[in-house]
Amino acid sequence: MAGTDAFAQIIDDTTRVLYSPKTTLRLYENDVLEGRYLQQRIDTSLHNIHNERFWYQDTAYYQHLGNIGTASRPILFQMPNKIGVRIGKNAFERYAYNPETINYYDTRSPYSHIYYIQGQRGEQVFEGTHARNITPRWNIGVAYQIMTGNRQIGVSNLRRDGYLSHQAVKAFTHYRSENGKYDLFANYTHLNHEQIEFGGILPGPDDTQDDLFRYQAELTNLSQAASREFRNNYHLLHIYKLAGEGMKLYHSFDWRRQRDLYQDDAIPRTADSLRTLLFYPEATFHPTQTDDRNFYRELQNVFGVTGNSKISFYKAYVKQRNSKIEYNVLEAFVLNDTLRGRTLSDSDRFNQLFVGGQLRFNYGPALVSVDGEFQMTRDYNVSATAKLGPLQGRVARVLRSPSLIEQRMWSNHFTWGNNFNNSVTDRLEGTLTGKLGEKQFVRLTGHYNNIKRHVYFNTNAEPAQAVGNQQLYGAELQHHIQFGPVHFENFVAYTNTDKAEFIRIPEWLVDSKLYFQGNLFKRALHTQFGVQLYLTTNYEAYAYMPVTQQFHLQNGFVVKSYSLLDVFLNADIKSLNVFLKMSHINEGLTAPGYFVTPYYPGMRTSFIFGIKWMFFD
Repeated sequence: MAGTDAFAQIIDDTTRVLYSPKTTLRLYENDVLEGRYLQQRIDTSLHNIHNERFWYQDTAYYQHLGNIGTASRPILFQMPNKIGVRIGKNAFERYAYNPETINYYDTRSPYSHIYYIQGQRGEQVFEGTHARNITPRWNIGVAYQIMTGNRQIGVSNLRRDGYLSHQAVKAFTHYRSENGKYDLFANYTHLNHEQIEFGGILPGPDDTQDDLFRYQAELTNLSQAASREFRNNYHLLHIYKLAGEGMKLYHSFDWRRQRDLYQDDAIPRTADSLRTLLFYPEATFHPTQTDDRNFYRELQNVFGVTGNSKISFYKAYVKQRNSKIEYNVLEAFVLNDTLRGRTLSDSDRFNQLFVGGQLRFNYGPALVSVDGEFQMTRDYNVSATAKLGPLQGRVARVLRSPSLIEQRMWSNHFTWGNNFNNSVTDRLEGTLTGKLGEKQFVRLTGHYNNIKRHVYFNTNAEPAQAVGNQQLYGAELQHHIQFGPVHFENFVAYTNTDKAEFIRIPEWLVDSKLYFQGNLFKRALHTQFGVQLYLTTNYEAYAYMPVTQQFHLQNGFVVKSYSLLDVFLNADIKSLNVFLKMSHINEGLTAPGYFVTPYYPGMRTSFIFGIKWMFFD
């Protein structure tokens, strides 16, 4: 008992308990796997705490449906990374905990934090986390997250009509043996995400875009539809040092389940003809009701060897993955002159084997790395990187088969069976990173991408494969300059898609932030106060089809360039971080509103506040 009490506290000569971010450290499993035993302090900074992009698990720039927690896809081009069989439904992925990137803790005392955000128009995010060490070498923790929101179109009272129900859980543990030869990381993650589907605004025959900002008075395409996604994942990684850092054996295990449901209890039809569907192309199995369900399961084991020295790192592995998908649809039939429903089912199974590895050499400012993964007789993912001081170059190629949803769909509203060829994506990238003096930072990246046999969703919301190549290139600039307590941060992305007919990306994306940062009240209060501007240039953004959870091509609706302006105040008071923000303060000044996705308007002006409160005992 005395030993436990001694471990649980750190006490100075005045008997004060000294718990702080210095005694609560975090680490990541991939760092340990690669021999980097980096225990970092937890993040207590104010930076971007007010920014909506940083409220979720993925901070990239996304196109969404105009509100928090809605279906989304990356705006800027991203290289595909996963090869082999995959379900292809990722519209809610940024809101789920990623089992492979969870941070683990090493705490000298129990650590907890509460993260809460509340917006004027119903935006709400909450996360509670608790972690503690059972012994000096064994830590456990758990986190719980919820999100809710109120719809802003097609209702009379915004405060009483929710469109979002989100719950996410992660439980995690890390153990290291007394001799330091064995590490075990394990976690469980869960997602339950439900989104009420509107199908976007239903415009009148003479409406222009500027006429579609009546919000509560607008009609919507769908009235009783909803999407729901469940995810469960068990993840395990253990590492054993067979010959010190020079040779380590490792094994990872993942069991994943994803269930996607799409339901509509009142399939809409036009007012002049009950035979004509309003939003869907067809109703194949049931004329009045839709209940589509997909169940995807995946079991994966990886066995590998890895090692590192001061100038090198290597990894080689074998991966075995078994997958199964089940399709369920509701079919109508007549019994005793009554329309009833029954479930039809079908399924597919897949067994896959991969081999892969990585080899990296670094000496001083120079680094060379090659890595690859190969699915037997089908897909592969290879890349090479070279770095010398501030300069870095990278070349990558991914050949991968279409996703399951691109190959097959069985639904009340869409049915297809495709036999597409594998697509090939090549990327050439160069980056320059450095400081200009003491107060200025710059990172400039240029890239060229070529996609052969590109698979996309066409204007009918159905998958298709391009015959010619899709070529796009561009550059991204990150810049930060400081003038005393005044900071100016910029991110600018340029993308040229003139030779990429089936890819829609705005030519320019700009995100700029100007703020004052300093200490007040004898350094008791650390603050940031500033303004942030975000805009994209005009482009024909992807439309969204909720039945398939896919963003697809559309022609004719131009998402116009619009400057979105926020004012924020961030404050750090010891273990409490607080922010106040007035988002979209320029509403109505240059236009009645803006669209993020065709027929889905962006959020109106909203006052938002948030806190992150950390407890170290």
